[in-house]
Amino acid sequence: METALISVLTRIFRVNLASRQRPHRTPSVKDVARIRSQLEHSISDCPSDAAQRLRKKIAQTRSPQELWLLRNDAYQLISQQHDQSVAADRINRLIRFFEGWLDPKQLVRIK
Repeated sequence: METALISVLTRIFRVNLASRQRPHRTPSVKDVARIRSQLEHSISDCPSDAAQRLRKKIAQTRSPQELWLLRNDAYQLISQQHDQSVAADRINRLIRFFEGWLDPKQLVRIK
């Protein structure tokens, strides 16, 4: 009885973990391009060499997850060009484009 319960709980845990680790659907090229465009737009007024390097990284991404990982770099660039409140606002506005592609627990707003 105890072994059966452990087995059932283990299966439930694995199913829950697997469903959280991947999006409910596969993003199309158009979906990734839309997110990519929004991230690029967030740094459009940042003229530095670091911004150019980030633009190249953004262009090379293949998934929403890869783009999400670049948001910290974007935040840093925007903060240097403007200030942290402008950077937080721009990055927080990007969250809606990532909804449905990442685990909702990852979509945390910057304060």
